[in-house]
Amino acid sequence: MSGTGRRAVVAALLSNLGVATTKFVGFLITGSSALLAETLHSIADTGNQALLLLGARRAREAPSPARPFGRGRERYFWAFVVGLVLFGLGGVFSLYEGVRKLRAGEHAVTSPIVGVSLLLVAFVIEGLSLRTAVAEARTIRPAGQSWWRFIRRTRNPEVTVVLLEDGAAIVGLTLALAGVGAAWATGDPVWDAAATIGIGVLLCLVAGLLTTEMKSLLIGETVSDAMSQALWAAIDGVDGVDRVLNLRTEHIGPEQILVCTKVAVTGPADLDRVIDVIDAVEAAVVGLMPNTLTCYVEPDRYDAARLDVEWT
Repeated sequence: MSGTGRRAVVAALLSNLGVATTKFVGFLITGSSALLAETLHSIADTGNQALLLLGARRAREAPSPARPFGRGRERYFWAFVVGLVLFGLGGVFSLYEGVRKLRAGEHAVTSPIVGVSLLLVAFVIEGLSLRTAVAEARTIRPAGQSWWRFIRRTRNPEVTVVLLEDGAAIVGLTLALAGVGAAWATGDPVWDAAATIGIGVLLCLVAGLLTTEMKSLLIGETVSDAMSQALWAAIDGVDGVDRVLNLRTEHIGPEQILVCTKVAVTGPADLDRVIDVIDAVEAAVVGLMPNTLTCYVEPDRYDAARLDVEWT
């Protein structure tokens, strides 16, 4: 895991521990189902950070004969599990609890001023964690790229998870504050139950987005379009390369990239010249992308008659 991802995860882990404790105390005092839902949300988030750190540790293991490309995808796998935990423990249970309270008519929020006060404390803690995550994400977010596009495009699972979790936490706390506050002001506990259901829906939506993104990364994604074009140009500019016939890339991990390319070698070319061209192409790739895990170069010759044939 990069320093950026680790700092964001550790900050989120520490804040979630504090926030979970604060919310649980609030639930014990007030009996608010919204506070219970938010407690479970923070407990799930705390476990999620631990899973991300586990995945990062396992991903650092060196390649082996059994796993020649290493275990970089561990980080995507555990981030995928995080989405499932957030959905099951956070979202589904919150929906269940909210619906149960509505149907059973369970009610009154006691000591609401205490609940509101503790929620405000949790809001400050979560806000600090989100500020840390945003500051760290800015160091890797391309200039001019929207936050939504960044979350959808980044190959860093830790940053994606922390931004989504902390953002959802702020919205969830806002819903909880609204629910407890409205129940306090009106004397009608239905607002507390409605806030609980809202929190459940929010967590299910975030979990759905997170699992979708991590599934895509687990299956395999190429480098960005800009990097692909730069890589194509770098290879095409190597002395001895007539043209690039094919270029394929895939993220084995956030900082581990597999590059496969087929190039037409300018003739005449004997074995020594072909080897020199291959070495030069590999050097160009690594020079542009130092995180390249493996680069495979296949030499070929350009044949105009095969222009309409897909190069494989």
